[in-house]
Amino acid sequence: MALDLLAFGPHPDDIEIGLAGTIARHTAAGLSVGLCDLTAGELGSNGTPVERRREADDAARVLRASWRENLAWPDGGIAETDVHIQSAVALIRRHQPRTIAVPYWHDRHPDHRAASALLDVAVFKAGLRRFDAPGEPWRPEWVCYYFINDGATPSFVVDVSAYYETKRRALACFASQFAPAGAAAVATRLSSSTFMQLIETRDGQFGALAGVAFAEGLVVREPVVRESLLKSRP
Repeated sequence: MALDLLAFGPHPDDIEIGLAGTIARHTAAGLSVGLCDLTAGELGSNGTPVERRREADDAARVLRASWRENLAWPDGGIAETDVHIQSAVALIRRHQPRTIAVPYWHDRHPDHRAASALLDVAVFKAGLRRFDAPGEPWRPEWVCYYFINDGATPSFVVDVSAYYETKRRALACFASQFAPAGAAAVATRLSSSTFMQLIETRDGQFGALAGVAFAEGLVVREPVVRESLLKSRP
């Protein structure tokens, strides 16, 4: 199916950390949104790949996404190989998204940085008619970069105030990461009581700067075109 928005995440829960409010806003407006996790997060200290995929599917339902796929790349092994690029290109060509969202290129996690760079290559090659991958060539209207861990000055923000409870519910689906239980559970950065605070503080700061309660920041590489210098339409 042709999509309005395709969001990629290196691990299950990355999309929700950075973009869940924006996705909820888009689906509430009747736009089609597809989600793609690159790995099953099998190197995570808590949770199994099966659990994490189930949690990801639960979160996709909360966000009312059209579908969610997992490319099953190796966690910790995201790299610009022919196999990885071809599989990403095939997905893009198959779903023909108007916009693609990928992780911001500066991030503390090596997989997040690697995913950003690889997906840039895949988006470009998806539009080359002679690149050997399934499907017809396709170029999105633009690529937007969202923040997972590290932040920067956004090119623009999306007001997600009305959808922030939905973002909280989507994040709560990932109990194996944010609230692990059982004898095998270990404390991690994600399970710390301050991690959710960190996410909400970031989204709250972006919101406060824009004069709203919560906003998610995005970066684009090209200038954002406006019709005039008037902030709102007359």
